[in-house]
Amino acid sequence: MHFKDAPAYKLLAKHKEFLGDTKILDLFKDNPGRFDEFSREDCGVLFDFSKNLIDRKTLGFLIKMAEQCGLSAQIRDLFDGVKLNFTENRAALHMALRALWSDTIMLSGRNIKSEIQDAADRCASFADKVRSGDFRGATGTRILDVVNIGIGGSFLGPKMAVRALSHLKTPLVNFHFVSNMDAAEIGETLKKCSPESTLFIVSSKTFTTAETMANARDARAWVVAKLGAEAVKHHFAAVSSNAQLAKEFGVDSKLIFSFGDYVGGRYSMWGPIGLPIEIAIGSENFGAFLAGGRAIDEHFKNKPLSENIPVLMALVSVWNNNFLGTEAEVVLPYSSHLEHLPSYLQQLVMESNGKSARRDGSPVPYETSPVIFGEAGTNGQHSFYQLLHQGTRRILSDFIIVARPPGDAGEHGLELAANGIAQGEALMRGTGANVAGREKLSPFKATPGNRPSNTFLIERITPATLGAIIAMFEHKTFVEAMLWEINPFDQFGVELGKKLALDVMDSLKGKNEGHDSSTAALIERVRKVRQSP
Repeated sequence: MHFKDAPAYKLLAKHKEFLGDTKILDLFKDNPGRFDEFSREDCGVLFDFSKNLIDRKTLGFLIKMAEQCGLSAQIRDLFDGVKLNFTENRAALHMALRALWSDTIMLSGRNIKSEIQDAADRCASFADKVRSGDFRGATGTRILDVVNIGIGGSFLGPKMAVRALSHLKTPLVNFHFVSNMDAAEIGETLKKCSPESTLFIVSSKTFTTAETMANARDARAWVVAKLGAEAVKHHFAAVSSNAQLAKEFGVDSKLIFSFGDYVGGRYSMWGPIGLPIEIAIGSENFGAFLAGGRAIDEHFKNKPLSENIPVLMALVSVWNNNFLGTEAEVVLPYSSHLEHLPSYLQQLVMESNGKSARRDGSPVPYETSPVIFGEAGTNGQHSFYQLLHQGTRRILSDFIIVARPPGDAGEHGLELAANGIAQGEALMRGTGANVAGREKLSPFKATPGNRPSNTFLIERITPATLGAIIAMFEHKTFVEAMLWEINPFDQFGVELGKKLALDVMDSLKGKNEGHDSSTAALIERVRKVRQSP
């Protein structure tokens, strides 16, 4: 059952009308204990959702709606390996990558935990050898640069986590992330490195991803030109399930790390895709990262819906999106270490829930994923916050505050936290129509307020708290998909563009046929430019 068929949906629709023009600020005045009632804390993360247009009845109706949609059973099915990825007939067991060695993870009648642990042990051993200098290049030089070549989940997750935990990174190795088909990206990266001391990690499940393999071939040619073809096996590792193609590329079989088809790309950095993270921060810290995610898995499985942080995150989002007309959600981490988190969450949320077909194949008659964007504070304050405060669009803000950010010196960290906390208050409070100053400027200075926000507060950025936050958003995304009755684990929407790119490439090289007039004209213009001196 999707959420609009739940009896509680009608109660929420009526309740929305009852709230009418209610101000969030007035809800605080009426209820001095509002923060305690509308916040939850576990696993090192405080989630405050009190600055939303929501009261006790709203929350009760939302939880009832989730119960009527069978959410508790769906959470059990997720962890039990039921094939919730129904379009591809697969389970979604990325949580198994962070499970304990002693846990039993059943899939199609077999315990897959041993194969997961074997891959994890191999990754940890290799990461430790790179960090210690025991693994060396073809000339006996220790590895000083690691270049991760991937795209999507093979790029966004590792890049985000290595930056977030850079205060724990080994100083002996530099990390680079290449994803774009644009040759400038791989070319500029190679200029910073030396073939003798560079390790390339090629992350592609199929070892056929166009962007990844184009960059990998350039990197291979660079190594071969300087060190010869035999050097490839000393300078390339592969994270792929296609061992044969990886071997044909020249990767040593001992440096091929794979994972099962029950792990989607955007959920994969907990396993071998996270190899760059493990090299950066070490196996002990990587284990703490997994433990943070695992703690949220236990929370998500066992907490009642009313105390369950990922469930409440999703319900607040659905309330804003499907009842109050929110068009977007903005992720605002107040730490430069978390600067890549918005990009990571863009893929997690929009690739998962950017769907328009329900489980039975019928069109979705309601909004699904909001647009996700964001920027690290305080940079965003001097960019798009103007729209948040005075624009005409309704946007839900997610503030992430770090009480003691890495590198905190003097009052920098205090000022950073003050800015983040103040922005949430300002969005809610506004200035009203009566603004100090000349009367004719009042309409231009006034901010309406009553704009919703959530705040996530952590003490420090540690591997465990980062793991917890990522797992929270993963499970939030799942809950929303279950309420909307869509599949969050496929991504067929990206396939057509890839296919048409091959057709356009053929046209750029030969006859320009079978295209609309706009596409044909653009192809012809590119051909002329490329053919000119």
